[in-house]
Amino acid sequence: MWPALFSLTNLVAVMGWATLLALPYSTRARSVVMYGATGLLCLAYAAMLVGLLGGVEGSPAAMPSYDIAGIRSLFAADGGIVLGWTHYLAFDLFVGIWIASDAANKAFPRLVLAPVLVLTFLVGPVGLLVWLAIRERRARALARASGTR
Repeated sequence: MWPALFSLTNLVAVMGWATLLALPYSTRARSVVMYGATGLLCLAYAAMLVGLLGGVEGSPAAMPSYDIAGIRSLFAADGGIVLGWTHYLAFDLFVGIWIASDAANKAFPRLVLAPVLVLTFLVGPVGLLVWLAIRERRARALARASGTR
């Protein structure tokens, strides 16, 4: 069961990212990715969490404590790995949607946005950090140009 859920959540995330990369400035596409792909990932996460709490096969023996040993025990079980991975997929995709929306609102060129979205897909926090640096740099440049800073 867990390998199938892992594959399914990956498929949903990849479809969401492909849509976001192809149509980053489309409000409709971003909404579909937000409420479709990200929503499905969140729903899957919630269902898996309930299953793990209920002791579904492949679950950790007990819900872990929030220290390194406890988290290690969670990820020692297939269910814990898929749960954690789905968490990453949902949040990284959400961040990608936010970045695309922010870029659209600020009229950034697609050539600037595309590599940031790819970075966010591959290494989420790095992509977010790069986006924050890019948008801050532009904000400072615009402020200097208008004489407000």
